[in-house]
Amino acid sequence: MTSRRRTTLPVALVLSLSLLGPMAAPQIALAQTSMEDPLDARDARRVERMEKVVRELRAIVFQGRDTGRPVVVQPAETDYRIEELNRRLTDLESVITRLTGQIEATNFELRQSRDKAAALENQLAAMNQKIAALEVFTGVPPAEAAAPSGFSSPPPSDSGGGGSPQADFDRARGLMLSGDYDGAESAFEGFVATHGEARLAPEANYWLGKTLVVRGADAEAASAFIAAIRGWPTTAWAPDAVLELSRSLIALGRAPEACQTLAELSRRYPAAAPSIQSRAAAARTQARCG
Repeated sequence: MTSRRRTTLPVALVLSLSLLGPMAAPQIALAQTSMEDPLDARDARRVERMEKVVRELRAIVFQGRDTGRPVVVQPAETDYRIEELNRRLTDLESVITRLTGQIEATNFELRQSRDKAAALENQLAAMNQKIAALEVFTGVPPAEAAAPSGFSSPPPSDSGGGGSPQADFDRARGLMLSGDYDGAESAFEGFVATHGEARLAPEANYWLGKTLVVRGADAEAASAFIAAIRGWPTTAWAPDAVLELSRSLIALGRAPEACQTLAELSRRYPAAAPSIQSRAAAARTQARCG
């Protein structure tokens, strides 16, 4: 006969449990619910990051397995990206600095070019004035352009008339030959006003027109040339007067009248000097005569 050993609880313990049973159960449950979570918030974030990395690695592995291509993992750390952005920003600053220097150098060269252009324009204006002054004698035979006898030195700039027509004319021509174009203009104007009916009046108008051309008074010059060629004189200066009239009309923007004047030049003076004919051809081109 097999005997079994029984464990007998102390009577006091049994009585205590029976009396405290209804009250002990809630306390035990409360003790169980108040236990702290072994994972705090920081550990939870770490676990989430690790899970994210694992998912990314898994995706990379599957990608390499599916495509058969080597997988290149680009660094995505924040510090690396910030460093890369700083490097690019430094490069951009260097480029901007270099471009700024180039712009400043270009602006300096541009200012120098403008100053040189302004100086050249002034020189060109002075040369044009000198050329216009030289053209006063263009197309005039040497006998006509020579200084009248009796003028071994430039006469005084006295444009007053009152003498004989020849004396007043010679005085005005002397002023022009000496380079005093303003004085010559006044002298020829005085001659025309005083000796308008004299034999030398047409030629005085011709030289008056020349001095006005030097000053750029094209309208007054055209009027003087018209007065000079009235009646179509056959003197040596007449073809040049007609040519100068056409050039004054071109300067005034009256190309049709200039072309008509040039046609009259060819018809009235077919034997004009070669220099007159070449200048007339240039004037036709400038006026676009048909």
